[in-house]
Amino acid sequence: MNLVEARNLPRHVGIIMDGNGRWAELRGEPREAGHKAGSAAVRRIVRVCRRLGVEALTLYAFSEQNWARPRNEVDALMGLLREYLMSERCEILENDIRLVAIGDISRLPEGVRDVLDPLRKASATNRQMTLALALSYGAREEIAAAARELAMEAVAGRLDPESIDGELLAARLPSLSVGEPDLIIRTGGEQRLSNFLLYGAAYAELSFTERLWPDFTEDDLFAAIAVYQRRDGAAPPANDAEGGAGGEPASARGALDAERPWRAHEIAAPASHASHDGSRTGV
Repeated sequence: MNLVEARNLPRHVGIIMDGNGRWAELRGEPREAGHKAGSAAVRRIVRVCRRLGVEALTLYAFSEQNWARPRNEVDALMGLLREYLMSERCEILENDIRLVAIGDISRLPEGVRDVLDPLRKASATNRQMTLALALSYGAREEIAAAARELAMEAVAGRLDPESIDGELLAARLPSLSVGEPDLIIRTGGEQRLSNFLLYGAAYAELSFTERLWPDFTEDDLFAAIAVYQRRDGAAPPANDAEGGAGGEPASARGALDAERPWRAHEIAAPASHASHDGSRTGV
């Protein structure tokens, strides 16, 4: 049943797609089978978000820490990513969806980039919805890369260090090129962000579900959005209402910036050590 009201839809939804491996293990199947089922869930949720009118959807497809997984699993994930991009090309273009990518894209195999790059270019002027794939992405790495960029400009004399503030830093974060997330959903039962959209998540509503990602349906999405709508309609905290720290009203949080082009930049973040939950993130 569609639980979503037309009013106050989140403009930007981020999803941590967790639980593919456990989904497969519960069925006695190899982890690759769970990733394949997770890829079908991606297709399903992208379609429903476009139908609902969600303006931007960011999917945590492959984290920086996921490179530490077994080689055969990484290869399977890259193969599924390539297959998804090829199979969805026509649907993305025909439905006016703009595809962007955030993360250290240079680490992706050539076979993936050969499909990803042309599709990003071909969809660059689309405006119905922006689909952002977080690939080889880590929020800490992204913030560190932006800080290095600002530091280098300051050292070179092109930037006054006193002018560096939250707004300037945010402008250098590729993940915010489609606006701050209004709602972040994590499937699979864990209740943490796992290095996903950390800076932009400052005022996002968080939704956690036990549902494993391959089983995540449009009704699960509707339910998360319905809860978001009830929460976001409530009065903001006192320090927000006064325009204090982070004092944007709830109705303004996560709004896509009409003055800024919808674009994503690749960042060359250094490889990082695997985190304890790195194996729990990705399609």
